[in-house]
Amino acid sequence: MIRSVIGLVFLIPFVAFGQQTERKLQISPDVHFRMYWMSTSYWDTYKDDYALGTSLNLGTKLNYIKHWELRVGYRVFANLLSSDLTALDPVSGGRNRYELGLFDLLNQGDRIFGKLENFSLTYSKGNWGIAAGRMPINEDWVNAHDGRLSPTGIEGVKAWFTADNQLRFSAWGIGRMSVRGTSEWLSVGESIGVYPVGRNLIGNASLYAGNTLSDWIGIAEVARDGESMNLSLSTTMVQNISNTLWAKAEKRWQKEQSEIVWFWGIQAGFQSGLGNGGNEDSLYRYKDAEDRNWAVSTRFRYNRSAWDLHLAYTKTGGNGIWLSPREWGKDAWYTFVPRERNEGNSALDAFTAFAEYTFPNTTLRAFAHLGFHWLPPLDAPWKNKYNMPSYRQINMGMKYSPKSKPKLDFQLLAMNKEAFRGQNLKPNQKYNKVGLIHVNGIVNWRWD
Repeated sequence: MIRSVIGLVFLIPFVAFGQQTERKLQISPDVHFRMYWMSTSYWDTYKDDYALGTSLNLGTKLNYIKHWELRVGYRVFANLLSSDLTALDPVSGGRNRYELGLFDLLNQGDRIFGKLENFSLTYSKGNWGIAAGRMPINEDWVNAHDGRLSPTGIEGVKAWFTADNQLRFSAWGIGRMSVRGTSEWLSVGESIGVYPVGRNLIGNASLYAGNTLSDWIGIAEVARDGESMNLSLSTTMVQNISNTLWAKAEKRWQKEQSEIVWFWGIQAGFQSGLGNGGNEDSLYRYKDAEDRNWAVSTRFRYNRSAWDLHLAYTKTGGNGIWLSPREWGKDAWYTFVPRERNEGNSALDAFTAFAEYTFPNTTLRAFAHLGFHWLPPLDAPWKNKYNMPSYRQINMGMKYSPKSKPKLDFQLLAMNKEAFRGQNLKPNQKYNKVGLIHVNGIVNWRWD
């Protein structure tokens, strides 16, 4: 159905050509180059890994008839240097988790590959518009999460409308996914299971990869951005899998002529299973259709001149496990810390702190993230899907963009995760999870 709609939308310009008198060809470049170094080292005698990869998106934006825009982009990837990322860790028997995601998870031997990343047509006029094709996305539970050589993208249709009272309505219909770390466009069901699958309810390896049946994702959102208050309400329905309701309110305070700005935000969500959870056979099922989960997340933020400070807390609970495919981007809650996700648990308590400082008269920013995450017991796979211990995480890094070359930026991130004491961990509960130092160095150059 979605492909038929896309085909119909792509035919509209040919009708419009005969009706429009103003035609002017405008071509704008849309180029993105990225170089990415990643390494992971362990305190214990687990397998260390490293990789240097690069990607280049060659794209363009074309405008010929008023209100219409065509976007095309093809991205090429290359593994320039790496350890043996396909070799198993000799102690735990596990596979590499981080560095392998820079390249093609579906064809792990490929050192050079590419994919058509963007191919979309947009019609926009005043306060409304519609787009169809392959394009980026940034919604609560389906988003780019651009932390590798390319972001996650979707193939489908998007429509939006802004009312006079500043209410914004938007809707997505998604039929295919381009998972970051892959070279292929997959159906919704096929995209679930590209990343590690964790455990099923009785503790064995999950078998839902390649066996999940879901044809589409539908997202609807209404939002209002005011001078001091932002509100939004969305629903994310994954056919035959789940439905996630998500609400958010954010308040901003600033005294007149004061440099100090205070923010407070709160999120609340409810997720329920749908259909048969992806497969009639419980052995191949992704989600239990009887799951009913809730989540509440809040954040306080202080901003003054060079400083930006956050404190956040998230609590989840209910029956079953909150699941959102890791292939589809990052968690929506405020306590998300890059390089780890907390979905896949029946209950969660997470507390995080963030601090960022911008050096005066420069574009150099230094930041630090601290997170404490209390997860369900490891011996309860029906509560803790990914066999992840409760842990503490520290991220530290810097971002810099030269004033003379604003299209160029550099990023450095160092991350450490450690398990809370007293958990008596097995090797497969440490490797890829805790007791590690993970380093990222990124160079970006954009021309658009």
